[in-house]
Amino acid sequence: MSQDDSTSPMGAAASPRADSTSRAPAPARRGSSTLAVALLFSLAALGGAGYIGWRQWQQEQGNAAGSAVLDGLRVRVDTLESAATASNSERNLLRQRLGDADQVNRSLREELLSQAERTRNLEDAVAKLSEKTLSAHDAMLLDETESLLRMAKERYELFHDAQGALTAYTLADQTLAAVDDGAFSGLRQSIGAEREALGKSQPVAMDAALLTLTALRAGMAQLPLKPLDTPAANASADAWSRIASALDSVVKVQRTNGAPLSVADARFARELASIDLAQAQAALLASDRDAYVAALKRADAGIAHQFDGASPAVQQARAQLATLLAQPTASPVQLGSALNELRNLRAVHALKPAGSSSAPAGVKP
Repeated sequence: MSQDDSTSPMGAAASPRADSTSRAPAPARRGSSTLAVALLFSLAALGGAGYIGWRQWQQEQGNAAGSAVLDGLRVRVDTLESAATASNSERNLLRQRLGDADQVNRSLREELLSQAERTRNLEDAVAKLSEKTLSAHDAMLLDETESLLRMAKERYELFHDAQGALTAYTLADQTLAAVDDGAFSGLRQSIGAEREALGKSQPVAMDAALLTLTALRAGMAQLPLKPLDTPAANASADAWSRIASALDSVVKVQRTNGAPLSVADARFARELASIDLAQAQAALLASDRDAYVAALKRADAGIAHQFDGASPAVQQARAQLATLLAQPTASPVQLGSALNELRNLRAVHALKPAGSSSAPAGVKP
């Protein structure tokens, strides 16, 4: 109950008026509040409906985008499946091709092995037949080459004739160049090395020495001899001088042909010196160093003993002889390696009938 029910009767009489006056605007307030509440509920409902609609629209948009993405993914998956299928087919094709290639390689390997075996057999056959491939013409050329090399070696060792040995080596190289078999091509290098050694062993001034000796022999006739009457060093002559002077006035010694002794001695001295120089020339041409030096020393001693040492011509001749004696000697050359190599090659190829049965078959040079 309200507070109006607990008041006095006076108050009760007056209260209906007051209540009537006070309760008259109450329905209007209740109606406005209800309207406000209804409006609020309406707004809330509209907001909820809008939110729900917005959410549904968002879900529809998301569903549409998801459907589009799903469709794209489905297309991509289909593409990947087709690509994988194509890759599988290509892989199978490649595997098949690899199998075919393996078979081809296996067959090629077998053919290569068979070709290698055939080549080896062919090489063996060629090696066995190489002993019989040289013709009689090649054998004759090799015989001539061997003879020339042997002659050059003997000529150099016996006569020290480097020039003759060099000529023989040149002919041997030319003869060997006409041989068709290539197994003897390396022998030409050995011959060339020995030829070079022979060329270096010859003295460079050999021609100049020969010209000098020839000029000295030609100039012997113009060299002045020692005076016949040489004045004594002491004023007082000894007893033997006086005896010789006394006998000289009594005894005269002459040649049977009437030539004066001084003229014969001069001719003999010049001829003796010329002979020594000629022997020096011969020894030089024969590469005989010892005989060459001995002949030069004899010629120098004869000139010093028989000719006038005070003459410039005699001094010049002796100086030339001293220069020839001072020239260096040529070092000896060891020959024979090319000849031994040729003989070994011929033994391997069994060119000679005596060695054909003992030569090993299939030996390559």
